[in-house]
Amino acid sequence: MNGNLALSLIKTAAEHAERPAIKLDDVVIPYGALDQASALVAGMLAAKGIAPGDRVGIMLPNVPYFPMAYYGALRAGAIVVPMNVLLKGREVAYYLGDNGAKLLLAWHDFAQDAEAGAAKAGADVLLVKPGEIEQVIMAHEPVTEVAQRAADDTAVLLYTSGTTGTPKGAELTHENLRRNAEVSGAIHTLGPDDVVLGALPLFHSFGQTCTLNASVQRGACVTLLPRFDPGKALELFGRDRVSIFMGVPTMYGAMLHHPERAQADLSTMRVAVSGGASLPLELLRAFEAAFGCVILEGYGLSETSPVASFNHSAEDRRPGSIGTPIEGVEMKVVDDEDRDVPAGEVGEIVIRGHNVMKGYWNKPEATEEALRGGWFHSGDMGRVDEDGYFFIVDRKKDMILRGGYNVYPREIEEVLYEYPAVREVAVVGVPDDDLGEEVGAAIALKEGEQIDAQALRDYVREQVAAYKYPRRIWFVDELPKGPTGKILKREIAIPDVSPAAGAGA
Repeated sequence: MNGNLALSLIKTAAEHAERPAIKLDDVVIPYGALDQASALVAGMLAAKGIAPGDRVGIMLPNVPYFPMAYYGALRAGAIVVPMNVLLKGREVAYYLGDNGAKLLLAWHDFAQDAEAGAAKAGADVLLVKPGEIEQVIMAHEPVTEVAQRAADDTAVLLYTSGTTGTPKGAELTHENLRRNAEVSGAIHTLGPDDVVLGALPLFHSFGQTCTLNASVQRGACVTLLPRFDPGKALELFGRDRVSIFMGVPTMYGAMLHHPERAQADLSTMRVAVSGGASLPLELLRAFEAAFGCVILEGYGLSETSPVASFNHSAEDRRPGSIGTPIEGVEMKVVDDEDRDVPAGEVGEIVIRGHNVMKGYWNKPEATEEALRGGWFHSGDMGRVDEDGYFFIVDRKKDMILRGGYNVYPREIEEVLYEYPAVREVAVVGVPDDDLGEEVGAAIALKEGEQIDAQALRDYVREQVAAYKYPRRIWFVDELPKGPTGKILKREIAIPDVSPAAGAGA
């Protein structure tokens, strides 16, 4: 039996050939046309010598060419290597060289870095430029059949962000991705009448599974946003009658604080999903109040395809929780010795099920460490309550050890988000000669607001234990963010900020 993920598109195209699959402003691609385009891409790849199992890089923004290339490569039996369009030449060389990719399909605006990196890695490059790439693709005979692939064959190599060391390629199988999209689609009751706003990058696991693959499986339409802009996103809700939005917390914050939010029409939206990072409770409440919708929070990682848990409905959700494991997935909380910890106690979240990756590409030791005992070790610190709802406390590596006491940044961030003038905040550890680490906070204020750092310290100090409040506070215009809008703590520049005067232990 053929387990190829590309069969999802072929099946939907047979049932809903004329229904819109992908939309980008005035451009609408029906399912039948998307199927035909993927067959032409598969033919082109075959002509270029791409065989089943070969790796093909896709370095494209959220444009219709992405799903064409993605399903075309899968149809040909290739392993897709999705890549951020903002990668520099050195990074491109690593992403392609690590797995020996033969070809890179790259967006024309980023040709210089794509070509430089590919040359260093020994890969060919095909630039994707509207009006030109069509002629290249259509010069080949379409491959209508779908390459035979086993369910546990690798379909996608998704490189982790590399917060520690170089990025690792998580091997996600056809079955990993198919089942995760299937379960995600069922949770949201996705159907042919739905319009999903494609604001999440499709080269990222969240956007790829929950936006693209889930929609294609169920015949929904994806209206693409090549680069997230809160004003444009708010416009698309009304223009395209969007019914499902999936985003990360910074997207919700940007739309909430947009000056034209009052004119936005979200009347057709029935599901709002947040993932990728913890959603501050204050932001959740404010967004729901402003737009009259309910946000359901989920959780996952690149290595789990990505969805592992979810607040399955508005009736059953618990604000601040990442919900309960999805169908076919188990989660638990363990200590440093991998022993289960009691309900309510903090430990590392571990996961097993159909969503867990095959392993890291050519990294057996890292694979063995991550999957020890048959459970994927997430690196996220959390707790589970008596009813089985999980709560993220923080990333294991983000935890601050201040004078022997554990400080979880998310707890302090939640308090700071409640302060009216604060727009965004990131709490990080600052090296300290006496304590090892001190608690620091980088803060972006709302437009027109001013606040004294000492007032913020006092505000937090009143609400948390004395060792937890941030002695070092500095203000920034913007916090550094990754491709999905997730705040990148590792890129926060820590200035030489003196501790608060008189701030003792």
